[in-house]
Amino acid sequence: MQNYVAPKDLLKDRVILVTGAGDGIGRTAAMTYAAHGATVVLLGRTAEKLDAVYDAIEAAGHPQPAILPLDLSTATLQDYQQLGEVIEKEFGRLDGILHNAAVLGDVTPLDQYDPDTWDFVMRINLRAPFVLTQALLPLLKQSPDASIVFTTSSVGRRARAFWGAYAVSKCGIEGLSQMLADEVAAISHIRVNCLNPGATRTQMRATAYPAENADQVTRPEQIMPLYLYLMGPDSKGTTGQSLDAQPK
Repeated sequence: MQNYVAPKDLLKDRVILVTGAGDGIGRTAAMTYAAHGATVVLLGRTAEKLDAVYDAIEAAGHPQPAILPLDLSTATLQDYQQLGEVIEKEFGRLDGILHNAAVLGDVTPLDQYDPDTWDFVMRINLRAPFVLTQALLPLLKQSPDASIVFTTSSVGRRARAFWGAYAVSKCGIEGLSQMLADEVAAISHIRVNCLNPGATRTQMRATAYPAENADQVTRPEQIMPLYLYLMGPDSKGTTGQSLDAQPK
């Protein structure tokens, strides 16, 4: 699957929401999905970054995307419900979600961790994917072939010292994904999986590992095969899994 070669029209006529679509892996995934035929809904906090991704997709001649600016740290239940209503009104369907948005928080011992930072990280990394998925499940259940992909991490599978709220939030994402996969398996055509991008050249990675040589770190474009596989029809039957985008 890490060497999966996607057909050019893999995602033709599909509507896919990508969170954190303004830069890094989210931007690359959005552009990759668009290049394979998807109408991509770009969700992020910074309108200028989303505009740039929108323009790049249009300039490449891919299906016209849509922009939904939303700050996940302050979003209300009503915001999420309205987002679902907008997607239904504009597109009439939703076939996939890539939950990519996340923040690192502090890398520090637990006894020094700021509780307000903890709450901030949890709100974006765990609460937002839960509430957003909950709001969009009715639309996803209408799809004949829907995929939800949660972004995990190695520290979400086994929490490590000093990774604080980020690690605990990703442990929660693993549990959320497993639980939801089990719940929807018999009542819908939705598959639910976790995807660990591994060491990838992003701003978050640079913050967590400031001494690392970025030129030696995998670029987001290099990990897209599994992102395509999980979002497309070839992954039917793959659900409740936690997969790695890069070889170990």
